[in-house]
Amino acid sequence: MISVKIKRTKTTKDYLILGIALALLVGGGYLLITIFSPFFATQFIDPKNNETTKVLQKTTDEFHPENRIYIPAINVNIPYKTGGAEVLELTAWWRKPENGNPKEGGNFIIAAHRFQIGPTPQRTINNSPFYNINKLKVGDSITVDYNGKRYEYSIYDIYKVKPDAVEIEERTDQPRLTLYSCSLGGSFDKREVIIAVPK
Repeated sequence: MISVKIKRTKTTKDYLILGIALALLVGGGYLLITIFSPFFATQFIDPKNNETTKVLQKTTDEFHPENRIYIPAINVNIPYKTGGAEVLELTAWWRKPENGNPKEGGNFIIAAHRFQIGPTPQRTINNSPFYNINKLKVGDSITVDYNGKRYEYSIYDIYKVKPDAVEIEERTDQPRLTLYSCSLGGSFDKREVIIAVPK
């Protein structure tokens, strides 16, 4: 029996399928890199020597015109602002200013996204400033610039609450800083709460 080999040439359809497969592979890889960028960016943070600690060392005696929060243990250095929930898309949100601030005491409350995907890996990192809030420990330092003056806090309590636990935002008699963010499970899951007191 004679076998005949038919040489098949690549058609436009073959190239189209190959192009689509390649685009899906590259797009999927980019999406994975974008999603996991906050995780990878924070794996090698040295809590005693990072960008935030260097900024704090350089700016100790200066006037600080922008309201900012610094958390060296997780390399956070971001501004915070008042307003509505739209503030969270830009930076940290100073919740309920009437309940406290660093100068007058009370409960000074800052919230920020734990994870918020952006169009690029860097934007995802910037959108997720509290990604590592769960890595903070009792005794870690937090620095706040408020109306030109710098205030130092030390973490004394860490816990989780349900999303509707509004008591974490109530005014307190003693001065304190309350940080909170959603867990990685999302806004319907628990909230990670950090309580710090002035040093």
